[in-house]
Amino acid sequence: MVSHARWKFARDEKVAQGIAEDPEVERRREEISLAFDLGQAVYDRRVALGLSQTELARRAGMTQPQVSKLELGGTVPTVPLLARLARAMEAMFRMELFGSSIRVTFTDLDGTAPEEAGTEPPATERASAPAAEAETDADAGAGAERAAATG
Repeated sequence: MVSHARWKFARDEKVAQGIAEDPEVERRREEISLAFDLGQAVYDRRVALGLSQTELARRAGMTQPQVSKLELGGTVPTVPLLARLARAMEAMFRMELFGSSIRVTFTDLDGTAPEEAGTEPPATERASAPAAEAETDADAGAGAERAAATG
């Protein structure tokens, strides 16, 4: 199996040589990246609140496996599901699109960004690497899978 880093390096070499990707491959790559970004934002907010996947699932009317799949980037949630998750995590959901970058966040209901409150931000940006998170025993397996999936 080829590691993520090796695969990305091979893709970057092709781009440097002027070999363009099929537009459908590029579109699918962006969709997968968005799924990972959304999943990371949910994970970050859930961990910041000290919630288990089971508790978040109960609050959002989901199952624990659905939360796990979402956090691992296995699905792109619908807008109604994002609204339920935001309510369940007592947060506002924001997605900022600028150029080819996307920033996804769940912020406190008072509108303050977590960095303003002095905590680590529950957000992801395509250009940034995910920070290591403290994990509970119940979430340790999901964290290891996330690390392996995101490189």
